[in-house]
Amino acid sequence: MTLLRWDRRPEGLRAPALVFAFAGWNDAAEAATTALAQTARSLRAERIATVASDELIDYQAMRPTIDLREGAPGEISWPEIVVEVARPAGAQRDLVLVRGPEPTYRWRAFCDALLGAAAEVGVTRALGLGALLADVPHTRPVTLTGIATPPSLVEGMAFRPPSYAGPTGIVGVLHAAAAERGLEAVSLWAPVPHYVAGAPNPAGALALVRGLERLTGVAVDARVLEDAVVEHERQVSEAVGRDPAARALVERLEQAAEPDLHHGALPSGDVLATEIERFLRQRGAEPDA
Repeated sequence: MTLLRWDRRPEGLRAPALVFAFAGWNDAAEAATTALAQTARSLRAERIATVASDELIDYQAMRPTIDLREGAPGEISWPEIVVEVARPAGAQRDLVLVRGPEPTYRWRAFCDALLGAAAEVGVTRALGLGALLADVPHTRPVTLTGIATPPSLVEGMAFRPPSYAGPTGIVGVLHAAAAERGLEAVSLWAPVPHYVAGAPNPAGALALVRGLERLTGVAVDARVLEDAVVEHERQVSEAVGRDPAARALVERLEQAAEPDLHHGALPSGDVLATEIERFLRQRGAEPDA
């Protein structure tokens, strides 16, 4: 059975990059899937394919949902992995976006099907987004971990170097499969505070969006995430302030994080100006002279 089902095959894509994020083990506090969902909304991505979920997902572990409101017959919503394409105006690169739940079964077959389809439409770079629980405070900027094949793809981006050995998820497997096929492969991981893991983390999502922008050259309107970050930090700080034990924990994490405030070089003024001009061009505005 063919795992990938095309709605339509896109033509004429400009140096497309494959960008993927999956709910589940790779997606602490929903940061990765939130980042990709906001990217899709901002760029008005359109669905071009779906993956055969019956072949990949355990519906007892990830159940479909039903809506029985207002006495209507219940409509079933099935967990689904979708493939979308975004063609941002003014950009030099288009994006092929893949999002949905982490597959339960047939990971090798899934990677082969997805990367085979990516090759058909001309993809040469694969970018995975993930998030993990970590000993980090909510009061400090999110420092991404960047893993790249070749490593030169993330040089100068001040990412924390990886240090991990253990189980991996579909993001890691797909990264390795892309590299084996000769694609440029990058994985970005956002650490999110373990003590507020039960709620979505917009700061982690925003950091991943900014990393995506740097690696693809595509500007994303993330103002909704920027607003959510302010409100999230306010709410968490208020809750922490009412709990002496939580306040002491955050203070310890802040002290441990102090050396990371100067991790890596800050972007130069020229780099910042270039990024601003690119964003304005894609938004249809001209930078001030």
